[in-house]
Amino acid sequence: MNTDQAFDFLKAAGVSDDICVETVRRWLRERKIKYEAKGAFQQTDYILQDTDQAINLLNDAGVSASMGIQVVQRWLYEGKIQKVGNGNQLTEYISNVKNPKHLIKPPSEQDKLIRELKAKVKVQDDHIKELEELHKSSVKTIIQQRNKLQKEILNLELEKNELQKEMRKVLKENIELNSELLYLKEKLSKQGKKVPDRAQTTPPAQRLDFRQKLGLSKTASEKEVLTRYKKLLKITHPDQGGNAVVFHYVKTDYDQFKNSLQE
Repeated sequence: MNTDQAFDFLKAAGVSDDICVETVRRWLRERKIKYEAKGAFQQTDYILQDTDQAINLLNDAGVSASMGIQVVQRWLYEGKIQKVGNGNQLTEYISNVKNPKHLIKPPSEQDKLIRELKAKVKVQDDHIKELEELHKSSVKTIIQQRNKLQKEILNLELEKNELQKEMRKVLKENIELNSELLYLKEKLSKQGKKVPDRAQTTPPAQRLDFRQKLGLSKTASEKEVLTRYKKLLKITHPDQGGNAVVFHYVKTDYDQFKNSLQE
């Protein structure tokens, strides 16, 4: 019997907390019990070897015979006492009873079966509790993972919106530049001034400005530039419902870019 079991044993016999603590300490000093950490592994369900040992401890603690016999009988029924002793300790405990051994009856086979079934039910209950805890933990983990994925999706959508916004901005700037260029060309044409030849008037540093005009990155390939020009030519062609003047200037830029590739 360890200290925790001894304390429970005395409490079941109606001993007060103070006397329980005092008695357990004394039994520990006298090595009648041993100290074990709470929840320590027990090789069997038995706490006491027989009823004589239980009665001896109760008598030593000053527990009355009437209360003590009830506790011993209950612990024997619950399987905490392994067997009924020879009755020597019980004789000393109750001196005025003629046949004290028969005051304590061993549990019947039905009692043992009931105790075993209760033990199995307890094991099942503990297992169910473990499964419930595991389920709660799994659900919590899944919810955390779902929230993390939703947050990542939100971040990706925000990035996508920012990219679309930037793209619209670049396209708008490109359209404004083309419109401004068209306006200047028309203005010069109305004033009767000859449109200067781009090949002669465009500084070398600006000849590579085709990508910017088209809204492409500075690292866009020559093939990408040509492809974009071809699309613009198709859109602005008068036969496709486009503007002849815009088509003329797009065609001029396109030819100039192609010529620059052959230089």
